[in-house]
Amino acid sequence: MAGGLASRPSYRQSYAAIDLGTNNCRLLIARPSGENFTVIDAFSRVVRLGEGLAQSGRLSDAAMERTLAALRVCADKLMRRNVYLARSVATEACRRAENGPEFIERVREETGIALDIISAREEARLAVLGCHVLLEDGVGPAMIFDIGGGSTELVLIESTDTVPRILDWQSVPWGVVSLTESCGPEGNTLEERLERYRIMHGLVSDSFADFAKRVAPARESAGQTGPLRLLGTSGTVTTLASLHLELPQYDRRMVDGLIVPAESMRDISSRLSSMSIEERREVNCIGRERADLVVAGCAILESILDLWPAARLGVADRGIREGILRSLIASHSSGKPFTGGRNPALAGQHHQLENRP
Repeated sequence: MAGGLASRPSYRQSYAAIDLGTNNCRLLIARPSGENFTVIDAFSRVVRLGEGLAQSGRLSDAAMERTLAALRVCADKLMRRNVYLARSVATEACRRAENGPEFIERVREETGIALDIISAREEARLAVLGCHVLLEDGVGPAMIFDIGGGSTELVLIESTDTVPRILDWQSVPWGVVSLTESCGPEGNTLEERLERYRIMHGLVSDSFADFAKRVAPARESAGQTGPLRLLGTSGTVTTLASLHLELPQYDRRMVDGLIVPAESMRDISSRLSSMSIEERREVNCIGRERADLVVAGCAILESILDLWPAARLGVADRGIREGILRSLIASHSSGKPFTGGRNPALAGQHHQLENRP
């Protein structure tokens, strides 16, 4: 299409979403399928783009090279799948890094992918849009959270017949990478590991303090109408859910949509925080890639459970990418204006979404 109003989406047309986070680079390509979509291709790689950012304030050369390699894979998939419309976003690492905009321009020049550095508000909105369907049924306010590599978003929502209404939200600069790097080495003894975990938990809880006060009335009213509802999307919650199920290896079909007792997640967090990194590397579903980061994720999760003490935790292996796809397909279907080239997924021709609350 050369521009103007977009026609209704064809079920042969594919749409794509790229989520470049502080720790991971993720791609999802899908086609519309009724009120939903069918995934036709996906890609995920740990790139640790934010490695060293807490100390230097910049993206390192090694981290940028790892990320560019992953984005080249994404660009190749976009071309081979003949993607009609795409949106690519970058989050906390690129928001914080002094050379973030410079890196975004380099990505565009070397891969053709035009990344938007989105606000924390937009990041929270997309995460909710992508995973809210997994929230347990109920009335009253509920909490949805996303533990990332460089930040964590908490969103207080009220369920509606369609997309939840956002009542309040908070983003804090603590994710599994930023918290791990800010708290230094693990130490060699159990006492040192537990003290580091206590410090992590305290830092996160302090950053949540104002938000906790704001949502206290909602928490009390929600508790009067039924069990508190809580849904989390992140590598932390999916990993801990896998350990709860004692899976030999990660299986998305078993984890996405699972409801786990919060006490089980606390018990697993306590166990992991006491283990050495060598011991964690041997645990199924953690391995070498997450062994050094999972403890920070546990500290963040426990702080969230303190803030919103639900008895059960919903687990989502979906989030920003799915939120982007739903927005792209819905906006195209509604006939919103779009001006693009032959392949809007590349060369800067990407769809812009309005930044709604």
